[in-house]
Amino acid sequence: MNCRGILTVLCILFPLLTFAQRRDSVCVADALDSVPVRVADVLDSTTGLGEVTVYGRRREEIVPSQRLRGRRLEALSSFSVADAMRYFSGVQIKDYGGVGGLKTVDIRSMGTNHMGVFYDGIQLGNAQNGLVDLGRFSLDNVEEIVLYNGQKAEIFQAARDYGTSGSVYIRTRRPAFAEGRRRNLRATLRGGSFGRINPSLTWEQRWSRRVTSSVSADYTGASGRYRFRYRRILPSGAVAWDTTAVRQNGDLRSCRVEASVFGNTDDGTWDAKVYCYDSERGIPGAIVNNVWKHAQRQWDRNFFVQSRWTRHVSERYRFSLSGKYADDRMRYLNPDTTLMYLDNRFRQRELYLSTAHCVELLQGWEVNVAADYQYNALDASLANFARPQRHTLLLAVASHYEWRRLRVMASLLGTNVWDRARAGVASAGVTSRWTPALYLSYRPVEDCPDLSLRAFYKGIFRLPTFNDLYYTEVGNALLQPESTRQWNVGFMYSRDRSGAFLGHVELKGDAYFCAVDNKIVAIPKGSGQYRWMMMNVGRVHIAGVEAVAEASMRWRRDWGLVLCLNYTWQRAADRTDPSDDDAYCGTYGGQIAYIPRHSGSVAGSLVWRNVGVNYSFIYVGERYHTSANIRENYEQPWYTHDISATYRLPVRRRWWRGAVTMAVECNNVFDQQYEVISNYPMPGRNWNGVLRVEF
Repeated sequence: MNCRGILTVLCILFPLLTFAQRRDSVCVADALDSVPVRVADVLDSTTGLGEVTVYGRRREEIVPSQRLRGRRLEALSSFSVADAMRYFSGVQIKDYGGVGGLKTVDIRSMGTNHMGVFYDGIQLGNAQNGLVDLGRFSLDNVEEIVLYNGQKAEIFQAARDYGTSGSVYIRTRRPAFAEGRRRNLRATLRGGSFGRINPSLTWEQRWSRRVTSSVSADYTGASGRYRFRYRRILPSGAVAWDTTAVRQNGDLRSCRVEASVFGNTDDGTWDAKVYCYDSERGIPGAIVNNVWKHAQRQWDRNFFVQSRWTRHVSERYRFSLSGKYADDRMRYLNPDTTLMYLDNRFRQRELYLSTAHCVELLQGWEVNVAADYQYNALDASLANFARPQRHTLLLAVASHYEWRRLRVMASLLGTNVWDRARAGVASAGVTSRWTPALYLSYRPVEDCPDLSLRAFYKGIFRLPTFNDLYYTEVGNALLQPESTRQWNVGFMYSRDRSGAFLGHVELKGDAYFCAVDNKIVAIPKGSGQYRWMMMNVGRVHIAGVEAVAEASMRWRRDWGLVLCLNYTWQRAADRTDPSDDDAYCGTYGGQIAYIPRHSGSVAGSLVWRNVGVNYSFIYVGERYHTSANIRENYEQPWYTHDISATYRLPVRRRWWRGAVTMAVECNNVFDQQYEVISNYPMPGRNWNGVLRVEF
């Protein structure tokens, strides 16, 4: 969509939504992160607010979650949401290498398709293959990333929010203005290794006391060329080959434009967003059979418009309405005629409508009823393509009860799906299921509100994608949904002491077990290896432990230190019936592909006045690239060290009140040669510089 189209949609949205007005509300944490403050202000949440009194009860965390936000998010050496999520425990990032490589996320080894990614409260969809490329979401406009095991820890939400095994919520910056200001401008220029150039611009405007807007745009260009060492060791211990080469066909050109408008009314809030992303990238491909360069390319054009309205009718009743329309287009080109010439084009359309109603029946007891409707359609240039359409109706009933030191949240989600395909093509028909979830939180010591225990069970499923069901010569319309069941027990200890040397301490620990049934896999069809079919033959049992420790220290006035440690142990075993030898020969009991037993990260920030030094370390243990855990499939552990230094200069002039921020980053300091996915080499040591000017 071009700029004229975006302006047209904005002109339509403004008059439709200006009827909604609400009282002004301020989130203290948001205000702290959105104004220029010194390092000491970041470490002490009571600094710089003036006389503000906050009333309310502290609530312990009922759903296990991890979050990155504000200054802490900026301190990481990360360009995209996928890069930042590497620091969460229990998360595996599948990175196919380079600037333009696909990046997806998997939580607790249940599979990428079981993750729900929500952008400003509404889920990003991909009915074609179920994947959301997190590499295309820049951090320049992101305020917070939250990862939940199961569903979001709120009773008042849409039915779609209850429908995933794990969820990632990406929240973009909401405009915040200092007193007397009506406009904020923020220009950022990033550049560095691999020919990367990334300018971005954000304009925030206060139109009235109740209405604000934000427009953000960025461009990313990179050659994607980097040197790597390619080395393979035979089972006998001999070196098969050891060479150095340059990664080819990893270039990227992308442009993102995003416009949002926010409003408050006396009894509610509303917002609307238009998003447009256009990219062309090379697909670097795997280094196999002595092929070092690939020619495949991909073009993506993603557009969506979404809006939400929430109204508090009374102290006991509130409701929300939300809607979204998305149009995604993709072109894939393989000009290599020695394999198979392909020039395929795909178009997805999605319509989403939702309403949620929350009632407080008694003191401490709330009930939420939500209903969603979603329509998906896929078209392609392939011959005899099925052109599938999917209608999804979701109904959720949830309840939250709080009594003394006990909190309980339960939900029941009903899913009804109707699939249709063009005449002459078998359709998946109708799917109807009910899935429950139960979350508990308890404070065992009345005099210690900082400690809480928690547990949950959640059963959910994910539907086969359009590719699984209808892709020509591959799809299987008889596939059953892939289901998961999760059990979790854990604890959380969190304490804040204003003004103390150890200002904030947080400890979290969780043990979990997950079972994935009817796992959808591709198996050979017939005697040849060139024809495949999707089948339900997989089963995986996953047991694990996650631990998170965070602390912030402050001494004197201008010195501070923030530390965060994450550790995950996982045993993700293939428990597929051994009789299914055609699909899983020799894999029973093996650790599933690319899941390490041990992984973890360390991140720290040392700050002095306006200067910050940041360090991060990521470790991923040994793995296998198939569930057959034999020497030939072994993948070595890998780890990276990243460091950065930042200087922030506040500017206080009559004509300019803002700040200038300069940063330099060095990633993979020790130039380790590693692969996240087998035969997809990752970059070695690389440098980046950042210059940001705020007006």
